[in-house]
Amino acid sequence: APFGVPQEPPVHVRDAVKGVVPGIGADDRLLIWGGGLYSWFEPATLIRAVAQLAARRPDLRLFFLGTKHPGVEEMGIVRESFDLARNLGVLGSSVFFNETWVEYADRQNFLAEADAGVSTHLSHLETTFSFRTRILDYLWAGLPMVVTEGDSFAELVESEGLGVVVPARDIAALEGAIDRVLYDDDFAAASRRNVERVREEFVWERVLAPLVEFVRAPRKAADHAQGRMDRSRGGKRRKPYGFRHDVRMFAHYWKADGLSGAVRRVAGRLRRG
Repeated sequence: APFGVPQEPPVHVRDAVKGVVPGIGADDRLLIWGGGLYSWFEPATLIRAVAQLAARRPDLRLFFLGTKHPGVEEMGIVRESFDLARNLGVLGSSVFFNETWVEYADRQNFLAEADAGVSTHLSHLETTFSFRTRILDYLWAGLPMVVTEGDSFAELVESEGLGVVVPARDIAALEGAIDRVLYDDDFAAASRRNVERVREEFVWERVLAPLVEFVRAPRKAADHAQGRMDRSRGGKRRKPYGFRHDVRMFAHYWKADGLSGAVRRVAGRLRRG
């Protein structure tokens, strides 16, 4: 089953960011990066766009929720993002990094204080196969969002009017999108209404329904018997090949061994070929 969101929206039980983090006021416009900073994301364009927009929107605040993880060594992109924000003169004024681990059950307090959510990435293979759970958190919290094009959630955001989709590494487009979701009140309100509607498609009860139905009445796949018949006939099976097969194999290797492992496996196959 895919990931889902709780039926009940998040409940704000404590102040977490606004009026708590030094430099972020209770009435500031808060754009949240709801998750970790990893090498397959692209925060540099986002930081540059916020730095430009903050020059005319002094109450704009970008908050990176996750820079620390108890089980994952900090990636270089975290330090690069810190350094970029510092060099642009916006670290601690318009761009903020949360340097403590946020418990899963506590994330609702951060999301509930945000005015919009953001996720920016590069256009590559990871994007094509990604399913970004931070976008589910934005849906759960009812947030309009700004996302980079190229994955299934970007298509959903665009088709359902949940916010703004931008090209990768386009600072001007990203600046305009952030300005729209945070400062165009009519657009933001319409996006929130659409988010609330679409959110119902992702609640656990709905996304788990096919699995629950199968567990209640399990049955063999329609092609299971045919597969046995094919094997009983004997003969040499045709080896699969082609672009689709290669993509499936690369995705399998990536899932099993990570990106570097997948590259090694593919390189090995090419040498043998």
